[in-house]
Amino acid sequence: MTEVPRLAPTTEEDWDDDTRALLDALGRMNIFTTLAHHPKLLKRWLVFGGHILAKSTLEARVRELLILRAGWRCGSEYEFGQHTIIGRGTGLTTEEITRLATEGLHGWGPTDAVLVQAVDELVADHAVSDETYAELSSTWDDQQLIDLVFTVGQYVLVSMALNTFRVERDDGVPGWPT
Repeated sequence: MTEVPRLAPTTEEDWDDDTRALLDALGRMNIFTTLAHHPKLLKRWLVFGGHILAKSTLEARVRELLILRAGWRCGSEYEFGQHTIIGRGTGLTTEEITRLATEGLHGWGPTDAVLVQAVDELVADHAVSDETYAELSSTWDDQQLIDLVFTVGQYVLVSMALNTFRVERDDGVPGWPT
């Protein structure tokens, strides 16, 4: 059974002209219409989110692997479902997406395994271990390492908001893999 949202999405009647224009540009997804209760925060959060989604030094497939694992670790079905669609578009397979919603590192190659491990550590411990950091830094440069940590942090934050406000998935967005 789906829980009732704690904070219902706003409607067009609630928006000023700036918020309406912003939501018209973004699309009227439940995450955005819910956060539109606080238009100034929404606008500023989108700048950071825009960096993570469009200007990061990480390849899109890597970014989506990180986001999906963070969404699963945080129990955010909304986030996992939304990024299942995006992740498929970056080349993640259905098998990989399903594996991101399971414990352990079985089936991952070394490069992806260390990324999954990094997400698990960041969510659980709020830091990457020395061993994992050494592995990451042998492949990724400083800017990529920063983008990795901030990507996971952004989606832990988003998952917290989605879970707390009980934002419902948008029509057509899948839930957890079966």
